[in-house]
Amino acid sequence: MTISAGSHPVLHWTEAGQARSARWRSESGHPPPRRVVIGDDQTSADTAYRLACEGTALLWRGDFHNAKQLLQALTRRAERTPAKTSAAESGSPAEAFHRHRQAQARRARILAMLLLPLDSDYSVPLRRSPDLRETCAEAYGPAEEGASVVSLRELLGLIGAHEWRRKGVLIPALGERIHAHYGVFSPVRGEYVDLVAEAVLPVTTLAFDIGTGTGVLAALLARRGVAHIVATDQDVRALACARENLARLGFGQQVDVVAADLFPEGRAALVVCNPPWLPAQPSSAIEHAVYDPDSRMLHGFIAGLAAHLTADGEGWLVLSDLAEHLGLRSREELLAAFDAAGLDVVGRNDVRPHHPRASDASDPLHAARAAEVTSLWRLTARH
Repeated sequence: MTISAGSHPVLHWTEAGQARSARWRSESGHPPPRRVVIGDDQTSADTAYRLACEGTALLWRGDFHNAKQLLQALTRRAERTPAKTSAAESGSPAEAFHRHRQAQARRARILAMLLLPLDSDYSVPLRRSPDLRETCAEAYGPAEEGASVVSLRELLGLIGAHEWRRKGVLIPALGERIHAHYGVFSPVRGEYVDLVAEAVLPVTTLAFDIGTGTGVLAALLARRGVAHIVATDQDVRALACARENLARLGFGQQVDVVAADLFPEGRAALVVCNPPWLPAQPSSAIEHAVYDPDSRMLHGFIAGLAAHLTADGEGWLVLSDLAEHLGLRSREELLAAFDAAGLDVVGRNDVRPHHPRASDASDPLHAARAAEVTSLWRLTARH
């Protein structure tokens, strides 16, 4: 049974004959498991996998590194390749995409069933556990009174994000590193940054960066000489991340980072937006940078752009056509949205992605990824 403590869900279980409870943490927003048993170094991978498939979580009381090995064993079991479908049975690209997403969701649910405890200061009370207090504080905020429970898979994600944040991602077009906070999409696909770096600036007075994320495009515009940039986002982590990156790069006075749903007030001669590329439902915080339910952000940007451009201004929409190859959105739909919003296309710069998935024939979505093109659409308001 699950109840709430304030705004926080609570996980309940029985251990050594005693009723126990702790705060439940889940970045994906999944509710606490209804059934929990205790696991330790004697628990076999087959037993853990069977329980996970049945919806029973395993709260770990053994060695930390043994828990990681168990998660690897569960991953191998969850990733066993099912019988391949024939071309006739495979269906449309959209059906293949939805099957792929369903398989990902099932795998995620199973692997999320291995749970670890966290003490009130975010320390992990297990043998050979690393010190994760700083890592957890970066993601969850200052430690709060009371113990909590989190899936090991999420905890390892926090560790990976901490390392990415510490090292940063080198952006060649910027000549600097961008450091992504947990839950903020890292600019690892550089082709969209290169498009913004190479497009001819209409003016260098004022620009808006809509959905700034890490602040990478705002930083690039500042480096290119735009005098003033207003960068918007509605995610608290993204706002903090962008401010930190821009301040570290010396652009804190040149760029204003403001909380807004899409546009700030006023008009600019350049309005840039790199919205999520796929119209689908995100299953975690980080996926909001990839999946845009019903293309809400894309259509919101298109519909509101003309009202936020100066008479001679340009809107730069950076968008992949992967959704078109997957059958999730057509080119005709995109062009019709431009027309309905009173926008004219005055140019388009294209680039083919060079990330590893584009050439990975084993990827279930390989055909679509191999055909993908990322474009910078140059848009003006129709007069």
